[in-house]
Amino acid sequence: MSRSVRDESPDRLYTLTGGRAKPDSDAFDLVTLVVSECDPTPGMQSELVAILDMCRAPTAVVEIAAELRVPVGIATVLLADLLHAGRITVRHPHTGVPGNRGDTAHSGDTWVSVTDAATLEKVLVGLRQL
Repeated sequence: MSRSVRDESPDRLYTLTGGRAKPDSDAFDLVTLVVSECDPTPGMQSELVAILDMCRAPTAVVEIAAELRVPVGIATVLLADLLHAGRITVRHPHTGVPGNRGDTAHSGDTWVSVTDAATLEKVLVGLRQL
């Protein structure tokens, strides 16, 4: 039986990242938006090409991982490589609810972030169950 190109074997994930389990950068969380700054180049790893193609418009890290069918940790290692090479830029979305800390909204209210990782993981699990 032949393996699918995008199987989830540990060997494949190990080779994708060169054995690295964590990114060299703390720039990424699940909702960090990633934008391509250039086109893919010939000979580039297929996953990196896919990332650059899908990030022509701002795309969240969690969406990139889902599209590539790899764990978020593996996706962030690949994204860190692209960030260090200057091929992508990252932005953290401004989200929140009224509260006692954070940035002041245009209406004068203060805002508190609600995008903690546990909540986002629960949302992702719920979406996958639909």
